[in-house]
Amino acid sequence: MAEAQKRMSQTALKRRQRFHPKRDVKPVVLAEANRLAIKAAAGVILAFLVIVILQAIFG
Repeated sequence: MAEAQKRMSQTALKRRQRFHPKRDVKPVVLAEANRLAIKAAAGVILAFLVIVILQAIFG
């Protein structure tokens, strides 16, 4: 198998990695998922900071 990969040219490798609209996830969907992940992470961090601040005030 390694020999077959060595025989492949650079263009063949690049051609295999190209975006395929029917098989791959669309870039728009990936961008939406990234935004959702960032919002979720921000929410978790804010909740953590609120808990820490409340404990510092009342603890």
